[in-house]
Amino acid sequence: MNISILGCGWYGQALAKALITAGYTVKGSTTSPQKTDTLAAEGIEPYLVNFLPGNEHYDDAFFTCDVLFICIPPKSRGGEGPEFIYKIQSIIKTIKKHGVQNVAFISSTGVYADVNAEVNELSDPQPNTEAGRILLKAEDLFRAESTFKTTIIRFAGLIGPGRDPGRFFAGKKDIANGKAPVNLIHLDDCIGLSMAILDRQAFGYLFNGCSPDHPSRSAFYTGASIRSGLEAPEFIDELKEWKVVKSVNVEAVLGYRYKVKIE
Repeated sequence: MNISILGCGWYGQALAKALITAGYTVKGSTTSPQKTDTLAAEGIEPYLVNFLPGNEHYDDAFFTCDVLFICIPPKSRGGEGPEFIYKIQSIIKTIKKHGVQNVAFISSTGVYADVNAEVNELSDPQPNTEAGRILLKAEDLFRAESTFKTTIIRFAGLIGPGRDPGRFFAGKKDIANGKAPVNLIHLDDCIGLSMAILDRQAFGYLFNGCSPDHPSRSAFYTGASIRSGLEAPEFIDELKEWKVVKSVNVEAVLGYRYKVKIE
């Protein structure tokens, strides 16, 4: 099976390496000529792909694949909203042009607002951040297509190699909302979920990728800082806006069990 990964960043490159180990043929894209050698060294067939308005270019061979993973988060802080949606629209046109049948779009649990309740794939997201609104609009564009199947994966906060949560709040004082539960997923489980989707050929679904463990912000980040040998943060003992991200589909459809405990 041929897999193409559009966006070989922190998650995309790790996924590519896991897929190659599992025996898949993997093509990976980057917008940086300097990174092509890095991808090639990992056994990833490198392609320069860019969907920026006015600077679109790609090799047709990249879109000759059985499954396309799209891992390009919006840079909402830089005001990339309209540009990101343009990119998604262009990608969808290209998918249809090349007859790709199965797509996995990486989204975020940031599409859910803090509603002081549990949320799952059946919940109305009601995003209240710019990034959340952009991603939900992108999801809707994929959902509107009937010529190919898209599975949407909403990952929670990402932790793992190179993303040490102990550094997030180390040494800070009076941090708000200390009792709020965390919603996180380790890179190992991001990869595990993605592999399970491929194994089950589970396309056309929505999955929340979030650990079932939800310690408080205070407990988790204090422990993470101490384990990293950093100064412990100090949280305000309060519960303000919060949510707990659950999934009704991960176990039912994939039979997946999380590997990394969040504590």
